[in-house]
Amino acid sequence: MNLRIVGIDFLFSVRSWFRSRGTVFWSLLFPVMLILLFGAIFSGMGDSTYTLYVQDLDNTDMSQSFIEILNSTGILNIKNVTTNENITDYIKENNIKNLIVIPQGYESDVTRSYVDLTTHVNLTYYFDPSEQQTNQVLRSVISSVLQGLNMQLSQGRTVVGLNEQSTVTENFGFIDFFIPGMIGFTIMQQSIYGSIERNTKFRKDGILRKLLTTPITRSEWILAKMLFMLFLAFISTSVAIGVGVLAFGIKVNINLLTITIIIATSFLFSGIGMIIGRFVKEEETADMAAGAISFPMMFLAGTFFAVESMPTIIQIIAHVLPLYYVNEGLRNAMIYMNQSEALLNTGIVLVFAAIFFIVGVLLTKWKED
Repeated sequence: MNLRIVGIDFLFSVRSWFRSRGTVFWSLLFPVMLILLFGAIFSGMGDSTYTLYVQDLDNTDMSQSFIEILNSTGILNIKNVTTNENITDYIKENNIKNLIVIPQGYESDVTRSYVDLTTHVNLTYYFDPSEQQTNQVLRSVISSVLQGLNMQLSQGRTVVGLNEQSTVTENFGFIDFFIPGMIGFTIMQQSIYGSIERNTKFRKDGILRKLLTTPITRSEWILAKMLFMLFLAFISTSVAIGVGVLAFGIKVNINLLTITIIIATSFLFSGIGMIIGRFVKEEETADMAAGAISFPMMFLAGTFFAVESMPTIIQIIAHVLPLYYVNEGLRNAMIYMNQSEALLNTGIVLVFAAIFFIVGVLLTKWKED
């Protein structure tokens, strides 16, 4: 082995890397972004508060005392619910993830338990099965509070128990809630990187200049490429759902809103890819820039982690990311069957798609500046 040749080649690679300012910038920025991203998510996990809605049907001193105990944990942000509407309908309409119902007669049942050892009362805990991390924390806190309460009331005998009920009427598993997020993430990756390939690789290879000599117009070429990206989006969606059904027996609903979100998502992230490809000229740098944008969005937008369990500042950031509304829209359309929430999220995704795609098309040029 000739170490001199190895050294010369190494130095040449280093010099080439330094000559490309874009490559240097994104190479250094990417790890910095990841450290800041995960540091912000996980360093604040222990200090996070979780929203728990409470409907007090008893409205007595004893039920209010129980609510105060929950609130005093410092982990729960208690929000009182006062409605005459059916609670399951209320949960669905307001997209509530976690709620406890204190039944009417709570205080009288607890009082009676002092003389009748068979008397007990059960609270009802409604939970969203997709929010596994949040559910684990809330179950732990509620169980600890109930354990301490029962120890005070009867030296440990279960006087106040807990019935759990899913907010989703069908028997869904976690994989059913995971699939919509993966669909949104996959379409995002395909669309962004596919658009970058058209605008950087084709420009580098001189293909865009050659297109000027052909009868095809810029709008026709963009539309043809968009139809191809949309075709890939439907293929990847079908594969994800098919594997989920065959391997895990998932239960999803395909409807007009689902199809609309998939189409809008493809156009949305293709537009973002066109914008990146316009301002980042080198193919390698463009891939880094795409990763620096799509990778954090994947974790912040609720694809893998529940947004509600993240620190407040991260939740604020998540609510301005397009992928968040894609994930929420697909889950509401495919899993929850919450048409009002699905429509709202679909509308937001369509607005994002219109803005980014139009800007991307306007910025896409075949001639070099």
